[in-house]
Amino acid sequence: MAFTINEIENISNTTLDHHMRGQPESQSIQEKPLLAALKAKQKTFPGGKEYITGRVKNDYTTTFMGFDTDDTVTYRNPANIKTFQYAWKELHAGIQITLSELKKQGISVVDSLDGEETTQASAAEELILANILDDKLEDLDEGTARSHNDINWGDGTASAKIYPGILHFVALNPTTGVVGGIDRATNTWWRNRAKTAAKFAATGVAADNAIASSAANQTLTKTLRAELRQLRRYGGRPDLVLAGSGFIEKLENEIHEKGTYTQEGFASTKATDITMSDITMKGVGKIVYDPTLDDLGLTDYCFFIDTRHLTLMVMENEDMKVHNPARPPEKYVLYRGITWTGTMIAKKMNCHGVYQAT
Repeated sequence: MAFTINEIENISNTTLDHHMRGQPESQSIQEKPLLAALKAKQKTFPGGKEYITGRVKNDYTTTFMGFDTDDTVTYRNPANIKTFQYAWKELHAGIQITLSELKKQGISVVDSLDGEETTQASAAEELILANILDDKLEDLDEGTARSHNDINWGDGTASAKIYPGILHFVALNPTTGVVGGIDRATNTWWRNRAKTAAKFAATGVAADNAIASSAANQTLTKTLRAELRQLRRYGGRPDLVLAGSGFIEKLENEIHEKGTYTQEGFASTKATDITMSDITMKGVGKIVYDPTLDDLGLTDYCFFIDTRHLTLMVMENEDMKVHNPARPPEKYVLYRGITWTGTMIAKKMNCHGVYQAT
């Protein structure tokens, strides 16, 4: 039997929907392996006028020469030291909430100067589906983590007030540009290794091009093994490998071509697991999927990073510093802020690499 319009309205006016309580379920939080790795190994500095500096050298002047009896010999005066410098930057993230918003959830601010203490009405639980204050604080936490991760992947062109990230140091085309005050165009030793379409376009050298993966020929696998030797050639020890989903899929195809899914084989009556173990390289570790690379349109790229020589530098006592500013007297608004002061530095370039698979 169909309901009349009046009956439907009566049901709507006398019946409540069932609302699930609890904080909102986030739909877009991703793993941030780069941020986690850099934060785990970040170093501190006490302060400074503007820059963090260091010394590097590549060329050597002194050489042996042959002599006999009273031959005249020569002496040389080495002068090959160069200085890199990276400016430290200040980052801020903050949220605000009005006392009126809190009151609607039965939350009362005890000390309205900075809102450090709140109380909740005893009957407020009947009104609250999700705690608005907890949600805003969670937004501050995840928002700063997400933003910091994006900054650490950046190329430094987004803002002069934000320090450059991985794509500035481990460039898709490392043949040009100034990094830390040293020109890569004239100092080839100050370049990361790269096999990408961007580098090929700049040099026209076939060996610089992206890697054409081949399950039959194992091209991608063999190239990575050969590149690892070159990354270690001058004392590098890459310990962080981050890749987009496309790169990992191409690598998996090569590995599957030469492997088997199970010992029983596909004809077995047992259940067949189509997954495979994590892909690793001896002495380097796991090749880690970083979703941010997909977001950046770099799904087919892989980055080898030596975290001893590319690291975050954070000012002492300024790492994710929490601020509770006093509210202005003319507004009943509470503020919460987080600041981070530091930069990313690289002391060696030829121990890092970026590789594109096609």
